[in-house]
This record gives sequence, structure tokens and C-alpha cells, in this order.
Amino acid sequence: MSSEHVVLDTNVLVHLIRANTVGKRIEAEHHLRDRVEKPLISVVTVGEIWALALKLSWQDAKLAKLETVIRELVIVHPHQGDVIQQYAAIDKFCEKDMKPARPMAQNDMWIAATAAASSARLLTTDSDFDHLKPKFIELSRVDARTGAPVR
Repeated sequence: MSSEHVVLDTNVLVHLIRANTVGKRIEAEHHLRDRVEKPLISVVTVGEIWALALKLSWQDAKLAKLETVIRELVIVHPHQGDVIQQYAAIDKFCEKDMKPARPMAQNDMWIAATAAASSARLLTTDSDFDHLKPKFIELSRVDARTGAPVR
């Protein structure tokens, strides 16, 4: 059983809701159900996943699965801990300190800030956060097609 905190990116949540091969592998390899500390998600992720559900016209069964999965997670809000301060630091780092600047999508900055403020490893299927490690976050990336760890 793992006791390390983990924040799930929205793309990981999609795989878990779909319960596809990638989602099952992520769940198994990262022990998401039997962790001492429940996985965390940013409130921004909740908004993103509901927006996706509406855009893709998810039917009742998938919406019920979405609600079930979200209930199994801990939702972190920006006012908790120092999420807002981490967001500001990440924004400054990306736009002022990095040469060349590397602006990030606003929602990704909030998700990264949630991981940084929670001292949690961020679990994702994309490379959008790579430039933030190790300065702000620990990162685990899995292949979006297979669920295998990306090294």
C-alpha cells in the first residue's frame, strides 16, 4: 500500500472513468484504490471533466461512473494550503524565469499548483508539466496508449 500523495491530471481521470486498458493499468500500477491517502484532484479537474462530459454527450451510465470516481477522490480547492501562492510562482517561472518563456494553459498551472502545494506526485499522460520538475513538482507520466510508465 502506498502512502505517497498523488494528484491526478484530467487525462488520467478520463482513462479511469472509461475503465479502459490504460485506466485499469494506471489504477493497478499506482495502487489508486488501496492507497493510505486517497488520490487528490484539483477542483479545476472536476470542471474540466464535467465540461468534457457535456461536450462529448456522455450518457447516464458514464456520468454515473464519473460521479462515482470523483467521490472516491479528494478535491483540493485553490484556497487550501498555498495553492494560490504556488500558482503565482509557477506562472512567474514559466513566463519570466524560463528562457525562452514557456507559457502554460491556465488549468494546467492550477493542477500543477495543487500538486506542488500538496507535496504530491502529479500523475499525467502528457508532457505539459515536464518543465516544472523537479523545481515545483514530482512527476509520473504514463503512455496514453498503453498506460506504461514513460521514463
